[in-house]
Amino acid sequence: MNKQVPSVSVTYAQTGASTQSNELGMRAMQERAYEKRGEQYLLIKSPPASGKSRALMFIALDKLHNQGLKQALVVVPEKSIGASFNDEPLSTFGFWTDWRVAPKWNLCNSPGTDGGKVKSVTAFLESDDRILVCTHATFRFAVEKLGVEAFDDRLIAVDEFHHVSASEDSILGKQLNDFIARDRVHVVAMTGSYFRGDAVPILLPGNEAKFDTITYTYYEQLNGYKYLKTLDIGYFFYSGSYANDILKVLDPSEKTIIHIPSVNSRESTKDKHKEVEHIIEALGDWQGSDSETGFQLVKTPEGKILKIADLVDDEAAKRDKVSTALKDSAQKNNRDHVDIIIALGMAKEGFDWIWCEHALTVGYRASLTEIVQIIGRATRDAKGKSRARFTNLIAEPDAAETAVTEAVNDTLKAIAASLLMEQVLAPRFNFLPKTPQSGPVDGFDYGEGGYDPNKTNLGFNDKDGQFQIEIKGLAEPKSKEAKRICQEDLTDVITAFVQDKPTLERGLFDGDHAGGETLPEELTQVRMGKIVGAKFPKLDAEDQEAVRQHAVAALNLTQKAKEIALSSSQDQQTSGNTALIDGVRKFALDVRELDIDLIDRINPFGEAYAILAKTMSEESLKQIGAIISAKKVQLSPDEARDLARRAVKFKQERGRLPDITSSDAWEKKMAEGVAYLARMKQEADSA
Repeated sequence: MNKQVPSVSVTYAQTGASTQSNELGMRAMQERAYEKRGEQYLLIKSPPASGKSRALMFIALDKLHNQGLKQALVVVPEKSIGASFNDEPLSTFGFWTDWRVAPKWNLCNSPGTDGGKVKSVTAFLESDDRILVCTHATFRFAVEKLGVEAFDDRLIAVDEFHHVSASEDSILGKQLNDFIARDRVHVVAMTGSYFRGDAVPILLPGNEAKFDTITYTYYEQLNGYKYLKTLDIGYFFYSGSYANDILKVLDPSEKTIIHIPSVNSRESTKDKHKEVEHIIEALGDWQGSDSETGFQLVKTPEGKILKIADLVDDEAAKRDKVSTALKDSAQKNNRDHVDIIIALGMAKEGFDWIWCEHALTVGYRASLTEIVQIIGRATRDAKGKSRARFTNLIAEPDAAETAVTEAVNDTLKAIAASLLMEQVLAPRFNFLPKTPQSGPVDGFDYGEGGYDPNKTNLGFNDKDGQFQIEIKGLAEPKSKEAKRICQEDLTDVITAFVQDKPTLERGLFDGDHAGGETLPEELTQVRMGKIVGAKFPKLDAEDQEAVRQHAVAALNLTQKAKEIALSSSQDQQTSGNTALIDGVRKFALDVRELDIDLIDRINPFGEAYAILAKTMSEESLKQIGAIISAKKVQLSPDEARDLARRAVKFKQERGRLPDITSSDAWEKKMAEGVAYLARMKQEADSA
């Protein structure tokens, strides 16, 4: 096992706000969602364990009793998640009625196939009962058979909404578009991760614009916990078989979920049962299995008996016994019920084990959503649990591998996922242009000395988990949609950016930090500009530029904060885990006047490369660089046009075109774009 990659650590205030209820029994996120209960289309973006299921109950009951809707259909991705919508005595906690689902209408609990349950959906629609729960698959079959018009004047609530996509291959996505086009239903969509690992959008832009969005950030959720104070995210490179060295990252004293790699992945040994056996052998001596729970009993060298739940076993009876024991509600608050869970495809979405302190995942995961869901297993609040962590074990590319290019791609994607998770877990950034009229904003703390009109100011609102940062030269969004994107959807833009393979390759391995030629502005201005233009084509050029600047600022400030935080922790000879938030504050103090040009001159991938250089072998690093270099292309016509557009803006500001002999690398690059287009025109004229 190679060295540990220093993990990003986010420290929270333990305010207890996200777990406290109002007079109606609603927690903070639920109250925020309920305020929008009158909207026809609602999208709730909120982390695992924030109470989305109950938020839906409140909203659905109001729509049924006060908004004239006939019925509510709750659709979930798999049967096990249907339990989240079992009866709830909401009136006991202050609400004006209870959530009741007749047993025959919770189709997640009934036997039979999804297709066969269509008859039950038909019977429900013809009945006077109000609430039905079924799987996505059952709902798809029902819509295919009955048509969208059969669901008029009803609420369709889609849980784990990230399973939908705008792709033509997504039946549920197409049906949702049909429902929106007909405009006769209400829709509540809920997700803890509003993006897909395959980078396919969930909703078409026109349909997404019809939804009112309730966003409750990870920072708000975790900051409002009572017990959990710190969340660490780290990844580790290993060579050989992961099972041989897993104890280098697995602490048997921590409550842990281990997700072993898919048998089709390159990290797998292709024998999942032997992998589980190796992990158990590494932990200690096997003592047999518990007759009631089916848990494996293992005695550690220190003499402790570990209870290990094996969810990888293919023998259905054994696996079901273990699964049932894990779901035992009587044991939910018993910290000693189980110590380690080993899983492959289970124990992710919807799995609730509040005591989990460590989510350890072996191998690259193709879906960013899957990573978010796995991290969510460790971010439940529980008494005595002050720290949680997520660790991703990644196989280091090996020159001897036949699939070395695939290995490099997996490494790049894992780094992209890490960058995104840092963004998701950080507080929200609210950027303001620095002008002579700028002043303090109510509710924000500007630190010792307060607001200073002569410098860049950084305010922090701990209650809302939001930074307010002034940036000189920042473009402000003008349209309602651009303002919404800058306030709520910058993570979506950043997701598209870090998932863009050419951007990631050039940013990591061809930047000046790696001795390459790619300038930061080629990434922050050209590549990000292209992505924003493709993602939001209906925005005018000014609004696209405003969105681009806000997205780059959010990404680069997080990366600079990480760099400062990790550097500070190393200077102090600590563990390498330092609060990301302190890094943001320190960066703002170090830079007296923050301007957008300075932010554009930061390579967003520089710190990620620095970490790789410390932890990956020099041979592997050179090998990846060589593979990226071999694929490098010269300036494309699209990039040249973008550079030329920026050259026009340069001329407007400075009264001259960029000079191709300039010592400023970015000015020279813009001039090269102009020259490239001139050559293209000459060649076309000659032809």
